[in-house]
Amino acid sequence: MNKNYIFSLLSLFLFTIGNAQNYKKPLVSAIKEADLRTDMYQLAADQFWGREAGTLDELKVSMWLADKAKEAGMKPAGDNGTFFQFFDMYRHQVIPQSSLKIGDNSLKLWKDFLVAEPVNASVDAEIVYAGNAEPEDLAKLNIKGKVLAINASDKNISKDMTLFVRRYPGFVRNKYYNKAAELGAKAIIFITDDTSEQSWVEVLPQMTRGSYGVEGLREKITNNIPVLWIKRENAGWVKNNPKASLNLITETYKYPSVNIIGKIEGTDPVLKSEYVLLSGHQDHDGIRHPVKNDTIYNGADDNASTCVAMLAMARAYKKQPGKRSILFVFHGAEERGLLGSRWHAAHPVVPKEKIVAVLNGDMIGRNDNNEAALLGGNAPHKNSEELVKMAEDANNESTKFKYLKDWDSPSHAEYFYFRSDHLPYAKIGIPAIFFTSVLHDQYHTPQDESENINYKKLYKMTEWMYRTSWKVANETERPKVISNFSLER
Repeated sequence: MNKNYIFSLLSLFLFTIGNAQNYKKPLVSAIKEADLRTDMYQLAADQFWGREAGTLDELKVSMWLADKAKEAGMKPAGDNGTFFQFFDMYRHQVIPQSSLKIGDNSLKLWKDFLVAEPVNASVDAEIVYAGNAEPEDLAKLNIKGKVLAINASDKNISKDMTLFVRRYPGFVRNKYYNKAAELGAKAIIFITDDTSEQSWVEVLPQMTRGSYGVEGLREKITNNIPVLWIKRENAGWVKNNPKASLNLITETYKYPSVNIIGKIEGTDPVLKSEYVLLSGHQDHDGIRHPVKNDTIYNGADDNASTCVAMLAMARAYKKQPGKRSILFVFHGAEERGLLGSRWHAAHPVVPKEKIVAVLNGDMIGRNDNNEAALLGGNAPHKNSEELVKMAEDANNESTKFKYLKDWDSPSHAEYFYFRSDHLPYAKIGIPAIFFTSVLHDQYHTPQDESENINYKKLYKMTEWMYRTSWKVANETERPKVISNFSLER
């Protein structure tokens, strides 16, 4: 037989095989709703006590996740041949030896007054009571070198957001802080109104816990002026310009937190050195004040939902790998300020330039079966046209979600785009999108439990993420970042 003829047949065969590989469909049948449910009931169970970052509970659930990752077919991709990438989490906390005296009254920390953020401060100064003044009125007062006392006010503060009561003291602080600091105030004392009276029990746990940071972010205590809260029943303490003596002592501790990282290698000899990063976070809020007689904040939707989705996707990729490799990152300490994703973005386990895209999920198991949000899908948050098109094409092929586009608006009250683990990657120039079924009335409460997950919705969201990742893993060209992309909140 003619050698040229044989060569032509062989070339045609190889070309056909190559094209077949190009058009292989995602193995959606490998994703099982029963697996999602089984994993959810384990991961969000009371046995892990709410998986709070920096606690033994987070480390225990990390062991569970590493075992499940191995079982699903992942190879370890963390440090030293393990599934673990440990990092130091800094915690700044006001200690009990701190004190406040107003006139003749010695106040008890966390009972009589709250400290909004950990700072070191020693203040002996007169209090200026400003009543119901607005920020623009402060310049009429002489508060330089003094302590400003002012009634909390929700005027000009948006109320159309989830957890408004819990977040309210922060908005009040932001409303007045810059002007008071500019005018030389030594401290601010806010007096509660109706909303902040309700918030007292909500914010007490976070204020006593303190603030958290990681290398390069809130690593040290701020030099901010102290911000305190007292109850309105005690407003008489600050009237008539008494003297205040405040001594705040803050200590910093280091706790271990951890990212769980696994990979499934691609099949293409060249493209398997590139990675599609699937992202979620494993931690939640631990043990806190009771709501409906429950104190364990299980975090089923937030964000066990994406963790179990990632395990399901791993099983699919184990059965049918893509051309590119898949990197699965279960981030730690997201609830403490995206600390795990900030750490991995700064210290990636694979070369940064080899991460072709980040597909992040957060809260993908609730609400209407036919609606979902793709954050980073619209300007100004969109950082890759090609990546967004792949997600939209994947949705059009099967899941057909109606987009909740207002959640991706820069004017949305929740600023939700800025609150999940895709953000550090987008900031360093990696194409990134955020899949979510958005917030609900059990968000950050003990009622966010396995039995309240909508498993049909969770399956559909998992399928959408998987179909999108399959496109990214198999397209010849990797998605590009939009030139001159920048993020401003």
